[in-house]
Amino acid sequence: MKYMLLIYLDEKELEESERQACYEESTALAQDLVAADKFISASPLQPTAMATSVRIREGRRLITDGPFAETREQLGGFFMVEAADLDDAISIAARIPMAKSGTVEVRPVVELPQLEQAVRELTASSS
Repeated sequence: MKYMLLIYLDEKELEESERQACYEESTALAQDLVAADKFISASPLQPTAMATSVRIREGRRLITDGPFAETREQLGGFFMVEAADLDDAISIAARIPMAKSGTVEVRPVVELPQLEQAVRELTASSS
């Protein structure tokens, strides 16, 4: 089963050296997950100051700068993994460096075969 591991942190509390150390630890974790055939994708996100939120209300597009909600912790990155079950996904989440000072939300992914097939077809036709 696929799980999205969403990493939340107070982005203003990280010094640049701490951010770089986190990137290095996360890279090592990704390499371990690749070796265990559990890695799908991972990436840090730009700061929330770079975010744009889009909403459609009454047929009109509303665009605002910043994240959807002001919170103490911000979405800072993610890992997408293949895990045997929730316990396996939780074990992986606990290895993410920011779990020590932030929060890692573990959520199962709804797999839509028709969506995956459409993506495969589009990818194959563009090659």
